[in-house]
Amino acid sequence: MPPPDLAHVTGIAIVVGMMLAGAVAGSLGALLGIGGGVFLIPLLNVGLGVPLKTASGISLMTVIATSNAVATNESSRRFINARLGMLLQVAAVAGGLFGALIVHRLAVGTLYVILATVTAVIAGVMLTRLDRRNVILDASAQTGALGGRYYEEESGREVVYRVRRLPAALGVSLGSGIISGLLGIGGGILQVPALNAWCGVPMRAAAATTATLIGVTALGSAPIYYARGQIIAPLAAAAVLGVLAGSRVGMWYAARANARALKLLMAGVLGAVAVIYFYRSVTA
Repeated sequence: MPPPDLAHVTGIAIVVGMMLAGAVAGSLGALLGIGGGVFLIPLLNVGLGVPLKTASGISLMTVIATSNAVATNESSRRFINARLGMLLQVAAVAGGLFGALIVHRLAVGTLYVILATVTAVIAGVMLTRLDRRNVILDASAQTGALGGRYYEEESGREVVYRVRRLPAALGVSLGSGIISGLLGIGGGILQVPALNAWCGVPMRAAAATTATLIGVTALGSAPIYYARGQIIAPLAAAAVLGVLAGSRVGMWYAARANARALKLLMAGVLGAVAVIYFYRSVTA
């Protein structure tokens, strides 16, 4: 039985709503590599009236599903930098466990402010990086220990990139894990823009690599949410089914979309989320 404050979110209508919200979030999450949680939480919390911490718990389950879908998708696999992802994963998981352990001590209004601030800052960062692509068009160039190469449709050739500022990448991974544990948004919302803006990783490679590692980050936090009764299994299952369907659409389009358009889309959606939650923090 769900707890009393969730009595209004049971039944066929809410299950269908969960699946639709999951489909939208999954499509955007796979497209941008940020897990979909940052889109799903407002849809559940604002649109369907699910309490924020329960929405966060459900979101963690969908982040795991999206991550698995991206990791096994052929069109996304060529962009994944496994060496970089496994290194960053260590810091991200540690942060995720810490965030999940302390979230129950924070008021909902405080979580609103954190979510709004993070989304606003990242939207601003993406707007400053619209025309910077971080690729080397000389296919004979060396990638370095953690860099990579892939065929890019926009350039019509193989491109190369090198990873810069590795300590910054590790620090952001730790921070993204904490945000994931606190808010259930997977951490990709920080990881993708940071890798792209500060560490020399192209948008597509940053999105695909991050999408594969955020599932493990979420997996470390999800049991803590479940133990506190903040993951309602039928609702989580409906959201996951929607995410799996939506993520296929997102991955198909991601391989074909213009990198600048992806950055604009990310900035626009995150800006909207920031406005919503700044308002809710004031009225909470």
